[in-house]
Amino acid sequence: MTLRIALDAMGGERGPEEMVIGAIQAVEESDLDVTLIGDENVLNRVLQNHPRASSRLHIVHASQTVSMDESPFEAIRKKKDSSIIRAFEQIKNGEADGVVSAGNSGATMVSAIKSLGRLENVLRPGIASIFPTLKNPLVMMDVGANVDCRPQHLFQFGVMGSAFSDNLFQIQKPRIGLLSIGEEGGKGNVLVKSAHELFRKSSLNFIGNVEGRDIFQGDVDVIVCDGFVGNVCLKVSEGLAEAIMTMLRTEMSKSFMAKVGYILARQAFRNFGKRVDYAEYGGAPLLGVNGTGIVCHGRSNAKAIKNAIKVAAEMIRSKVNGHITQMLSEFNPAQAEEVQNESDAVQKPGEIE
Repeated sequence: MTLRIALDAMGGERGPEEMVIGAIQAVEESDLDVTLIGDENVLNRVLQNHPRASSRLHIVHASQTVSMDESPFEAIRKKKDSSIIRAFEQIKNGEADGVVSAGNSGATMVSAIKSLGRLENVLRPGIASIFPTLKNPLVMMDVGANVDCRPQHLFQFGVMGSAFSDNLFQIQKPRIGLLSIGEEGGKGNVLVKSAHELFRKSSLNFIGNVEGRDIFQGDVDVIVCDGFVGNVCLKVSEGLAEAIMTMLRTEMSKSFMAKVGYILARQAFRNFGKRVDYAEYGGAPLLGVNGTGIVCHGRSNAKAIKNAIKVAAEMIRSKVNGHITQMLSEFNPAQAEEVQNESDAVQKPGEIE
């Protein structure tokens, strides 16, 4: 069966042109169908510049767009015909299997929960980001959806991150670390200390606290933190990668010998740039909602959109949500009362870029 991915073609800072090119590349390199959600007049004009675009590209009209600086709740309440709402309605109506958006991430989260609801036993959906390391890719969760958390939320992030890592990267019993200011179990704030106890008493492969310096070593597969800390880590990592690449280019241009060295090591520099390029990972999966959604960087280019579409398809094929539900059911008894208390509540997402 051909999978269908709905793309919020009006989201992102680079405009519809980049979204459309990413969608074209995705269908050319796979057997997917992609539905572009947005202003049909704008999208048709963009497609006119690509006359060879596949017949597996479709358009669904949406007259409104949620901008990056809008309040998610206000935007979703007032803009019923926005591209992000229409995208998730495609899943709800059985017309799509997954959604990709580089638009307002808070609005993406709210739209997903409003249209699809949460998976059984999930207290708070979150955003999981993939980080490059010296060894295997690492999953960090949450990176911006929940800036204020309780210990049980962090515990569920560990369960969901573990299920995602297991299914997508085939890592059996992923090693889970809790991000803190020291490796000792007694280190950290009240939230981290309480969450540490939940992990320690569980059957998860919990290796204890990890520090910021451990993120890129590759000795842990899943790192758990609240969305405030996770988003800071994400932005610092992105900024550091960009700064390192810029500093390397500057140093290589300072002398003739440096330029010769760059030529000789050019492939190594390209490989390094590829490893730290967020576009290679496409986007960050929204875990915990009853469907598949990928939150992309606001500055995503066509390559990032193409890869995000492929990640969405891989998540669907790997049945990540089924694995999450199964794992959470094993820890359900201790959560039943809290799940009931929050069953009708929708958390206020962090508004990340």
